[in-house]
Amino acid sequence: MSSPTAARLTIDLNALARNYAVLCAEAPGAEAAPVVKADGYGLDAGRIARRLWAEGARAFFVARLAEGEALRTALGAERPATIYVLDGFLPGSGPRLVAAGLTPVLSSLPQIEAASAFGRASAAPPQVAIQADTGMNRQGLSLEEAAVVAGSTDRLRGLDLRLIMSHLGSATSPDDPRNELQRGRFEQVRRLFPGVRASFAASAGIMLGTDYRNDIVRPGISLFGGGPEERPDPRLEAVATLEAPILYIRAVAPGEMVGYGASLIARRPMRIAVVAAGYADGLIRASRHGGYAWFGGARRPLVIVNMDLTAIDIGDAPATIGEYVELLGPNVPIDDAAAAAGTVAHECLVRLGGGRAERVYLGEV
Repeated sequence: MSSPTAARLTIDLNALARNYAVLCAEAPGAEAAPVVKADGYGLDAGRIARRLWAEGARAFFVARLAEGEALRTALGAERPATIYVLDGFLPGSGPRLVAAGLTPVLSSLPQIEAASAFGRASAAPPQVAIQADTGMNRQGLSLEEAAVVAGSTDRLRGLDLRLIMSHLGSATSPDDPRNELQRGRFEQVRRLFPGVRASFAASAGIMLGTDYRNDIVRPGISLFGGGPEERPDPRLEAVATLEAPILYIRAVAPGEMVGYGASLIARRPMRIAVVAAGYADGLIRASRHGGYAWFGGARRPLVIVNMDLTAIDIGDAPATIGEYVELLGPNVPIDDAAAAAGTVAHECLVRLGGGRAERVYLGEV
């Protein structure tokens, strides 16, 4: 039974599908393989992947082995997608990867060696991908290591190599020269593995142009409305809308404090609405510095964000107890909320996944 004071998180899978179509149109000729790690950025990977399968997606990326297993179960036998696991091949993971039909992304020589040994002892060579590091210094083979692997007939024995990939570190800044530097390095890697499909661009990289798209693109945050340059993009729609009802309406006189520790002292008469949501529902406390909600047809500044309650300066807007305030959604873009909190849209979404807001899904299949 729903609670009359619960925050409400609406996940619009129809908007998700429209965003996917936008991203596919930006990369004609490339396969779009959605990234649904961290339980679909906190919004339920199974529901998201099933809807995107209905829209034509046939491959997905997750981070953890357990995420891949859960996604395989959620998709079911009737949706035999390729599921790439970015963590790669860890000790003892071979039987589980094979049982769930997962494709590990190998990012180091030890992973390649372990996967090859497992493959040689298996009835059939398991499918794998290889990730190269082209400048992020996070995951992937160096150019020198990639050349060693490509030049040795023994390194990949027992494996079915299906994909070469890398990841851009500065794609949210299209004019950053490091993008072209990484692209040039990735072209070197591609030439080492002729005939193998390649993937380089995630959400922001898709928008950098044809040279970055290759065979497979990996849309992630932009599926959910996050702009490719970390600011709202009119081509993309909000997928997650967080709303909460007003519990109290208070008048605050100049000189009075609001919240803990007198962190805010009213400099003028204020009229605030206290709503039933806080950082326990996925909001970020730091977003009170410059963040806003949407109420009464206008942006309303956040005053405080506590565990269970958020106070909003509603000015002279008419308001009633129980009326809902939009804290994130079409009128409060995820990129604006992230900028106010000093973070990125990815974190804002993932935090919703651990929140207690009651969920409503639109457009499920």
